Amino acid sequence: MNRFTGKSVLVTGAGTGLGRAIALAFAAEGARVVVAGRTLSSLEETVRLVRAADGTAEAVTADVTDSESLRALVARTVKRFGSLDVAVNNAGILRGTVPVADVTEEDWDAVQRTNVTGVWLAMKHEIAHMRENGGGAIVNISSNLGAHTRIPNAAAYITSKAAVSALTRAAALDHIADGVRVNVVSPGASAAPMSLQPGETEADRAERVKTENPLGRVAEAEEVAAAVLYLASDAAGSVVGADLVVDSGSSA
Repeated sequence: MNRFTGKSVLVTGAGTGLGRAIALAFAAEGARVVVAGRTLSSLEETVRLVRAADGTAEAVTADVTDSESLRALVARTVKRFGSLDVAVNNAGILRGTVPVADVTEEDWDAVQRTNVTGVWLAMKHEIAHMRENGGGAIVNISSNLGAHTRIPNAAAYITSKAAVSALTRAAALDHIADGVRVNVVSPGASAAPMSLQPGETEADRAERVKTENPLGRVAEAEEVAAAVLYLASDAAGSVVGADLVVDSGSSA
């Protein structure tokens, strides 16, 4: 399939895990991809993998907590590839995994700043460009933790991801008349580093999730990427403000 031939796609948090898988999937379907994040070395590895598969990508360092950094990221994407057709706001962090009363103010603020304000700031600049240039599609990455299910000792993260789901729907309503479709994917445990518990190996995780979700395994990163590409594609042209859960049945 070549659903994104001629399209320019921006993916934040694209140096590892789901972000890298999403970038590779878009490139495999013909997109020109800007991979963004804070660590240049990991972004360059994503670019290397894209180019090894005959795709087109460029690495750009950016900080989603900084508005000017994101404005410059959008401008660089447009300058390099001529447009911004799709944006995937994937950057996020997990901190403060203790009971609510024990979460430090520093950890709380860091998680909300990156996971919520970072998505808002990214959309602010992405939408500003898209609505003046024929529209586009935005897919935010949330989590099944938040709007869909909860676990102990993750209040900061859960709160931030519930906010991303709500923010996505609000943005979808506000900007569909501008030609900008906004949706969200909410993964559960997936084959990415963030789903590993402290000291846990991938084999350990595989054993743990056999009894933790109905499917009996984590989602592959490529399966989450496939959901993102669907929402960004023309096939989802009437899908606005949807929250697509990909969590092996955990929140069913």
